[in-house]
Amino acid sequence: MSTIPIQPHPAFPPPESVEHKFQRLADLWRTDTAYVSSTSDLVAHPVFQEIVGMGPAVIPLLLRELENRTGHWHRALRRITGVDPVAPADRGNMEKKTAAWLRWGKEQVG
Repeated sequence: MSTIPIQPHPAFPPPESVEHKFQRLADLWRTDTAYVSSTSDLVAHPVFQEIVGMGPAVIPLLLRELENRTGHWHRALRRITGVDPVAPADRGNMEKKTAAWLRWGKEQVG
C-alpha cells in the first residue's frame, strides 16, 4: 500500500495587511457601485462601511486614494476622524473638497 504524502496546511491563512484589505475592499466597492449615482447609496454600501470600520489605520490610504482618483473618500475620512476641513462654501465642489482633505492630511499625517 502506497502512502500519499501529506502537505502541511496552515490552520489559518496569514493575516491580511491593512493596506491589502483596504485595496481589496476599495476595488470591490468601486466595482459594486460603478453605476450608482446616489451619494447616500454609495456611502451606505456595506463595503464602504467596512472600510470606515477599519478606523484610523486607513487614513493614509484614503488620502492616497483621494490624491490619485476621484471618489467619495472624503466622507470616509470625515466619519473616521470626526473633522471636516472643507469650507462650507466648498462642500458642493469635489475638487475643493479633495484639496481641503489633502491639505489636512499633510498637516496631520505628514
